[in-house]
Amino acid sequence: MPAETLYKVFKFKIMKINRRNFIAKSILATAGTLISSKYTFAKEPLKLTGKKNKPVVIATWDHGFDANKVAWKILSKKGRALDAVEKGVMLTEADADNLTVGLGGLPDRDGYVTLDASIMDEKGNAGSVSFLQHIVHPISVARLVMEKTPHVMLSGEGALQFALANGFKKENLLTEKAKQKWKEWKKEAKYEPVINIENHDTIGMVAIDAHGNLSSACTTSGLAYKMHGRVGDSPIIGAGMYVDNEVGAAVATGMGELVMKTLGSFLIVEFMRNGLSPQQACEKAIERIKQKLPDYKNFQIGYLAINKSGETGAYSIQKGFNYAKYDKKGNRLIDADYLLK
Repeated sequence: MPAETLYKVFKFKIMKINRRNFIAKSILATAGTLISSKYTFAKEPLKLTGKKNKPVVIATWDHGFDANKVAWKILSKKGRALDAVEKGVMLTEADADNLTVGLGGLPDRDGYVTLDASIMDEKGNAGSVSFLQHIVHPISVARLVMEKTPHVMLSGEGALQFALANGFKKENLLTEKAKQKWKEWKKEAKYEPVINIENHDTIGMVAIDAHGNLSSACTTSGLAYKMHGRVGDSPIIGAGMYVDNEVGAAVATGMGELVMKTLGSFLIVEFMRNGLSPQQACEKAIERIKQKLPDYKNFQIGYLAINKSGETGAYSIQKGFNYAKYDKKGNRLIDADYLLK
C-alpha cells in the first residue's frame, strides 16, 4: 500500500477514536450534571466542626433515663461504647413493669411475647435476633450472634436454640400484668395502635465513648397484639439502628413498618456523611417518610442520632417523643421537636 494511502487510513482511525472519546466524555459530563443537580455526594471525608463532646449517650423515651445511668458508669470510666449500650438497654429488658421491652412486654394477639433486638459496634460488626421467645436479654443474644457466628441475624426457634446453647435460661416472659391486659384486649380484639402509647415499643441507644468510637443497640417486644410472627424494624440493620464509625449513628422507635420502608437509620447516617448535622439528618429522614408514605399522619416515628463530634439530634412525626441524654452536663429528659404542629 502506498505511503500516502497508509497515512489517510491512519488519520481516519485516529479521528474516529478521538471522536468516540469525545462523545463518551460528553455523555458522561452530561450525566454527571444531571445527577449532581438532583443529589449531593460527599467528595471527601466528612469534616466535623465545633467542640467535641464525648463521651455521650442518648436513648429513646423516658425509660432511657435510667438506662443511660447504667451506660454512663461504663463510659465515664473510658469504657467501650459497645459495652455501654448493651448494659444500658439490658436494664429496660429486665424491667417487668415496662410493657414494651423484654420481660413483661405485651404479647402478640395469640398471647406470645416475641422479642427483636440488634447491636452494632465501631468496626461495622452487627448482630441481631428476631421473633425470639423465652429469653429476657435478646440484646445479649444479638451480641453473641455478632461475635460468635458468621451471621448477622438469627430468628425464631434457631435464635432460641443458639441462646440456650450459650447459657441463657428459658423463662416465661408473659407477666400477670401483661396477661391481664391481653385478656382485656381480646374482648374486642381490635388492633388500633395509639400514638405514643403502643408505639412506646422500643429502647434504642447510641453512644460515643472517650476514644471517639460509636456503637448502638435496639431492643423491643414489638407492637402490642401484633400478628403472630410479625417482626419490626428493631432487628433490621439500617432500619432500627445503624453505625458508621467515621460518621455517626442513629436509632429509630415507633411504627417499624414505616422505618423499614425508608431504611431510616441508615438514611440518617448517610445524610450526616453528606454534611448535615444530626438534627438536620433526623428531620430529613422524617421528611422522607412524609414524601413516600401517604398515611404517615396516622403513626409515630422518632429518630435519634449522634455524630463523630458527639453532637446529637432528635425528631419525630408527632408531638410526644422524648429521649434521655447523658453527657458531662448530666442526665436529662428532652422533648424532641416534631413535624406535625
